[in-house]
Amino acid sequence: MSMYYESKRRSVIKTISWRFFATLDTTLIVFILTGKLLLAVSVSGIEIVTKIALYFFHERAWNKINFGRRTIQPFVLWFTGLPGAGKSTLAARTTEYLRKKGLQVQQLDGDKIRAIFPDTGFTREERDRHIQRVGYLASMLEQNNVIVIAALISPYEATRRAVRGLCRNFVEVYVDTPLTVCEERDPKHLYRRARAGEIDHFTGIDDPYEIPRDPEFRINTENKSVEESFQDIKKFLSKYTDT
Repeated sequence: MSMYYESKRRSVIKTISWRFFATLDTTLIVFILTGKLLLAVSVSGIEIVTKIALYFFHERAWNKINFGRRTIQPFVLWFTGLPGAGKSTLAARTTEYLRKKGLQVQQLDGDKIRAIFPDTGFTREERDRHIQRVGYLASMLEQNNVIVIAALISPYEATRRAVRGLCRNFVEVYVDTPLTVCEERDPKHLYRRARAGEIDHFTGIDDPYEIPRDPEFRINTENKSVEESFQDIKKFLSKYTDT
């Protein structure tokens, strides 16, 4: 959703359109009560002049008053966890939810970004560069008042800490789904292929996943549906997004 401000021209057009219908309403009411069309038109003519001015200044004044408004600071919500933990699914649900609240949100998915950079490998050095690239993009979006929802395995603590350092308001969500559950959920059979030696550097099999030491939020999805897990995240996010 794009940012906008209320221009004076927009306020004028809103004022005129509102007064047209409001004056028509007044004319009808006076005519119904008195039966005198000339009186109804005269009263409406006086009212339209006075109330256009009042409405315009009323609108402009409220645009400058912060009462009832809450500034929502942008943040980077970083989902991390094993392959198949449910990061992308929860990130997509969260993105949809925040957009419906009228907030500016951008989702960054590790796999989709890899597709843009197809030469990105899976060694530790290549993973680090990939995460730092996404982290830098997230930080730039955040600086431009966009809430970022990122879903990446990001297996190494040092790299996640480096991304945290790039962002002003980094919120780490550890999707703590056990390895056995991730393997059971694996629709692409990647775990099976990794165990068969067909895939190298696969996180959780022959490449380590370093558990976050102190994430802002930890969620175990083992015995929860997607909806139940999302509701937990939604409740956690209330302190960042409630308006």
